[in-house]
Order: sequence, then structure tokens, then C-alpha cells
Amino acid sequence: MIILKSQDEIKRIAEACHIAAEALENIKKIVSPKNTTLELDRFAETFIVSKGATPAFKGYKGYPASLCTSVNEEVVHGIPSAAKRLKEGDIISLDVGVYYKGFYGDAAVTLPVGKINDTAKRLLVATEGALYQGMKSAVIGNRLSDISSAIQDYVETRGFSVVRNFVGHGIGRELHEEPQLPNFGSPGEGPVLMDGMVLAIEPMVNAGTWEVVILDDGWTAVTRDNSLSAHFEHTVAITLDGPKALTKL
Repeated sequence: MIILKSQDEIKRIAEACHIAAEALENIKKIVSPKNTTLELDRFAETFIVSKGATPAFKGYKGYPASLCTSVNEEVVHGIPSAAKRLKEGDIISLDVGVYYKGFYGDAAVTLPVGKINDTAKRLLVATEGALYQGMKSAVIGNRLSDISSAIQDYVETRGFSVVRNFVGHGIGRELHEEPQLPNFGSPGEGPVLMDGMVLAIEPMVNAGTWEVVILDDGWTAVTRDNSLSAHFEHTVAITLDGPKALTKL
């Protein structure tokens, strides 16, 4: 069942989203070859707690950290580690969830670590662009798959592939709510988009094949061909005034 949110509930979701966005903005400042992914995780957790909020991911279905840190060929759900130090030329996806006063916010960004190669640059631009292209279709009266189709078309015309194993989702009082939102598909299918829907739109894009495998830790997804992967995400409210990215500062 898709839960429509009132204006007051959207405001409260936006409060959680603002903390998530602030967390990512502050982490950006310390991403460098000096840091381990565990240090980024500790920084994120300290920041979120300082705002009176709770890291939404920590303990969720057993996930052990507050931040997902996915480096290079890691697609999503990379577990922070003291053994994983960033190096010049890496790209790192940072995915953060926040629980605040009964509501959730969810956001992700992929960042360069120092200077990156041209393929990595194009991948980051295409993935972030796909997020905003999908958001353009998140308007009342469209179908859910109009978002999916817009993302897929944008990505594939730029020579990349969309991951099919993971999806965006509804969000609100729960971290993951209906509907599931794939990043691929034909337009004109699925539920009609309505005022009050809140969706986590999150294209995950690979430089090579769309196929992924899960590592032995049970969480980390990597590209099957070891190509680079990027991930961007906003929590988006569908309103009478159009789509609103609640996780955008």
C-alpha cells in the first residue's frame, strides 16, 4: 500500500532529510586520500547524533554501520572499514539515512577522491544527471515507470548501464515503503503519481555491464565486470507545485 503524506508529514520528513543532506555536505569536506572509510562513518554518526537524530542504517537488518561507503566497483552497501583507506583517483559513494522525530530521510552522493579519470568523471555526471532527469517525471498524473524510463534512457544514451538488482522506494515513517521504484522500464506503467507521495529516487549506474554480485560479507554489491559504479539519491516529495527534493540543501 502506498501511503500519501500530509503537508505536515512532508515537513517532518524534510527535517530528517535536511540532517541527511547536511551530513553528506560535511563529509564531502573530509573525503581525501588521508581517510579510511571507517573514519567517514564515525564522522557521519557523530554529526547525525549531534543533531538529535539517529543513524537509520545502523542495525537495519543487521547492517553494522551508519554510512554505506562504496568505493570504485562497489555499487551499494559497502561496509566502512579501518582497513580501507581512500587513494587518489578513487570514487566513493556515500549513502546515509536519518531517523528524526518519527520520520526518515535518505540521500546519496558519489564523490571523486582527488583527480579522477575521464570515464569516472563522465559516470558521475551521467548518474547525477539521471537522478534529476528522473525527478522531472515525478509529477502528478504520470506513472511510476515514467521515472524509471527517464532514468534508463538518460543513462544508456550516454553509454552506461543502470543496475537492475536494487531499486528506489517510498519513504516516510518507515525507511523502505511501497512503491518500489526500479531505475529501468517502459513508460506509462505502475501506480499513478499523486500529491503526497514521497519517493527515494536513486539511480545506480555502472560503467560496464549492469550485472552485480554480492560479496561474502552479505552486503557489499560489486559490478560483475569490476567496472566503476556511481550512486546518487534524493528523497523527493510529489506535490501540487511539482517535485521537491527534500534532501537538497
